[in-house]
Amino acid sequence: MQNSRTFPLTRKEREDRIVWASVRATLEAFRFKYKRSGKKSKSHWTLFERLLVLFKIFLKVAGLYNRGIANAKNIQITELQVTIKDLPDTFEGFRILHLSDLHIDAIPGFEDIVIEKTAPLKYDLCVMTGDYRKNTVGSYKNIIPAMQKLLSAINAPYGIVATLGNHDTYHMVDDAEQMGVRMLINETVVVEKKGNKISITGTDDTFYYYSDDAIYALEKQTEGTKIALSHTSELHDIAAENGYHLYLCGHTHAGQICLPGGIPLIAHQKDGKKFIRGFWRENGMTGYTSSGVGVSGIPMRFNTTGEIVLITLTKE
Repeated sequence: MQNSRTFPLTRKEREDRIVWASVRATLEAFRFKYKRSGKKSKSHWTLFERLLVLFKIFLKVAGLYNRGIANAKNIQITELQVTIKDLPDTFEGFRILHLSDLHIDAIPGFEDIVIEKTAPLKYDLCVMTGDYRKNTVGSYKNIIPAMQKLLSAINAPYGIVATLGNHDTYHMVDDAEQMGVRMLINETVVVEKKGNKISITGTDDTFYYYSDDAIYALEKQTEGTKIALSHTSELHDIAAENGYHLYLCGHTHAGQICLPGGIPLIAHQKDGKKFIRGFWRENGMTGYTSSGVGVSGIPMRFNTTGEIVLITLTKE
């Protein structure tokens, strides 16, 4: 059994990370969104935040502000069963805790809520798919105590693996790995149990920081059952074409602020409605878009619920 909370980096991965960090640093400095289509556009997050200030004022006047915060704190546990063809018998019942979009500093003491919710759960592996802080720029050091507290409470015998989101910076990688998280920067790790394997490939964020390396990572030959982790659903077609069985992502918050019936005002994605939340299928591959644990922009939810996802693998 893999008792370590990390997976060792190979020499090649260390060398590749030096190149990746230099590229990511440049992309972050210029604050453009780089997309798979080849287009790039200026980030308008600051303008968006200004509009959110006006929206917060409206909610306070309407008496809805505190209700929205209470909604954001009311995280649910979503238990799922994912059926995978040819899953090895040794991985029957293998459980994965999926945490996405923690934005752990958006609500004071939010880590305590997450810890309380996850404490009763039993799982083998924890995966996290990006967006650990509220802001997209500036120092992230304020989240380290909360992340350390949360990660210390996670009991995953097969470790914790994670990807970056568009709110995250390349500077976070070293700190996360010192806290026992194996960051996947267009990399693959293998979970082995009695000679059988699950390959887990994680890509860098493609919503702001797309590079072809994310595609190359999914195209590499890997072993056994294949799971893809990415902040967004944008690489669903590449993963499906390369035989991945399960694709886990987040980013959308299921809209976070929705009209009655869960109709999102803004979903921050253009892949299609089916990718906004929950289960979806792509050429035989199962995908799941988490509603996210936390919130960003404004610390509240309406007509959506944050979720901690617990996935049980079973054989078809």
